[in-house]
Amino acid sequence: MSTNKQSSQTLVIGLMLFALFFGAGNLIFPAMLGQSAGSNVWEATIGFLITGVAMPLLGVFAFGISGSEDLQSLGNRVHPWFSAIYTFILYLSIGPLFALPRAGSVSFEIGVKPFLNENAGHLPLAIFTIVFFGLSCVLSLNPTKIVDVVGKVLTPLKLTFIGVLVLAAIIRPIGAIQAPTKEFLNHSFFTGFQQGYLTMDTLAAFVFGIIIINAIKTKQGTNKRSIAITCAKASGIAALVLVIVYSALSYMGASSVSKLGHFSNGGEVLAAVANYYFGSLGNVFLGLMIVIACLTTSVGLITSCAAYFHKVFPKISYRVIAVVLSVFSALVANIGLNQLIKISVPVLTAIYPIAIMLIFLTFAHSLFKGRRLVYQLSLLFTFIVSVFDGLKAAEIPVSSVTNVFANILPFYSTGLGWVVPALVGGVIGYILSLLLHQEGQAKMSKEKIS
Repeated sequence: MSTNKQSSQTLVIGLMLFALFFGAGNLIFPAMLGQSAGSNVWEATIGFLITGVAMPLLGVFAFGISGSEDLQSLGNRVHPWFSAIYTFILYLSIGPLFALPRAGSVSFEIGVKPFLNENAGHLPLAIFTIVFFGLSCVLSLNPTKIVDVVGKVLTPLKLTFIGVLVLAAIIRPIGAIQAPTKEFLNHSFFTGFQQGYLTMDTLAAFVFGIIIINAIKTKQGTNKRSIAITCAKASGIAALVLVIVYSALSYMGASSVSKLGHFSNGGEVLAAVANYYFGSLGNVFLGLMIVIACLTTSVGLITSCAAYFHKVFPKISYRVIAVVLSVFSALVANIGLNQLIKISVPVLTAIYPIAIMLIFLTFAHSLFKGRRLVYQLSLLFTFIVSVFDGLKAAEIPVSSVTNVFANILPFYSTGLGWVVPALVGGVIGYILSLLLHQEGQAKMSKEKIS
């Protein structure tokens, strides 16, 4: 294969990876972060980029070097029970519990709500979600090239409009950047780090990773080294674009506060900025693109989740599962975007550190020779801390435990108390595996002598 052709294919795969991660929902979080972080916007954005860009792309790269076929086969390195349970929870999170309803909620916030009066009530959201998820269900039950065409056309259009919007904000800022809110006043980097959880992209990486690896295999063969190199280059391309877009959106949000004020979510921020620069026409154009983009995302999520759950529950047909996912997602979307984000935070706080550590352990796999105890104790210690962090985020803290954690764990006050236990667990697992191996060898030697 010629170098030019290989480079061209790598570029295509990199842009494909970007498109997979850059769903319409991802637009709202950096804009909201910018509003809240204010003068600490860049420090907070760096933290956000680590969990919103670096970790997801490392997750994809982890698949490239692991040789695993899917998340369950990767999770089997820990234990089959862990693999089954964590995969199930992950698909619920990126499917009917959070990501799917969010697609409908974001569509409404940006595409419909700006055109309603303040006393419109709940009925418009109910009608919109019924139509949105009804159409999503029909499209997922009857696969059509229209969805692919819309996705391919919409992504560059969406990026073009967002680019124009951000360029306008840079050339003619709405106002001066203001002081940060209380949440970002101290430890803004670590707050941004945790805000990146909301993208759910590190979780999605375990689903998207295999898509990218299969695309590389189709285009460039199955050589493991070649796959890893192409995956690294494609991840770099996607990372560059994501970093530019997220950073620009954060700046746009930060510069909007002085004249537009604070908003309750990023959808409202984008709608207000579009209206400020381009009037109602800007809202119409942005709204149409976001609604169609979210619809495309919704169809993709319903299709992938229904396929997975049909594999787990083969007696239930794909069509029935797709309908159930659509109806359930419509119901959840009706709680509203603000409440949906609030509910998702505790769950993501509990499960995200496990995903991060699974990625790092995959990279270090050869160093500890894939010893299962290293995986098990590292992830167990991670979960012990993160699950109580999740309870704390849900405002049901177990004070007797969290107080101990606060006193003994480094970085606990910044939300990263799980890091040191994860490392300690890995070290203990490694030492125990060596001792058990030596004990097993000694036992075998005795049996041979006898």
